[in-house]
Amino acid sequence: MSVASLVLAPTSDPRVFVAPDGRRLSPPDGWACLPPGDATFTRRVKQAGPSWAVIEKKGRKAFSRGLWAPRETIAAVRSALEAERATEAYAAKRTKDVARREQAQADYVVAFEGEVETFLAFSTEWRELGRALARLVAAHATPVGSGTVARTKRIEIDERAEAAVIAWMRHQTTAYDRMTIARVKGRRREVRRELAELSRAVLDLHRKDVPHGIAACPLCTAVVSLVRGSTPRAELERASVRAP
Repeated sequence: MSVASLVLAPTSDPRVFVAPDGRRLSPPDGWACLPPGDATFTRRVKQAGPSWAVIEKKGRKAFSRGLWAPRETIAAVRSALEAERATEAYAAKRTKDVARREQAQADYVVAFEGEVETFLAFSTEWRELGRALARLVAAHATPVGSGTVARTKRIEIDERAEAAVIAWMRHQTTAYDRMTIARVKGRRREVRRELAELSRAVLDLHRKDVPHGIAACPLCTAVVSLVRGSTPRAELERASVRAP
């Protein structure tokens, strides 16, 4: 068997993998598995010689199940990396990197919240509700590693904001999470599309100065129940119960 850098799929046997051409392979003697989690470590082991990346695909997502490589290679890279990370220069660089990422994340949260509020475009009557909703959506959608649409780079930020609002409303203002949906291809997508249309109709209601009762509005009810003081509750309630 030729030992090379391969991308394999896992099987039920932790030491048997499937190659792209369908072959079932087991790692050579003297190889060990480097668990996922340290991108720098993994990258350097790959650069140091032959390795097998085990990737499990679930739908459109791919998950690393570790990198197999010669045990001596993993040990040598680990030793060099530990020595490098023990230096003051590395610690200083790490501190700067963390600060830069934290600032970038904070800036993104602010920008995303603004995009959400722009998409909502609530009228004067519902402006405070819109601001509270924008904060709730941003807080849910923007955390690093959340896997939400707000973290994707495949679409522009305004599209991310719109998709995040619709996703938030699907879970907070509809019965989606309690629905029993038939396991028929395309049915779940169809249900989500139908609920999205309902959510857009509810949003449109708040883009006009049309007062309505808070108890009758799933969006008002959800926002007021979730803010719990982060936005003046009384102000939101007053905005939500104005008589026609």
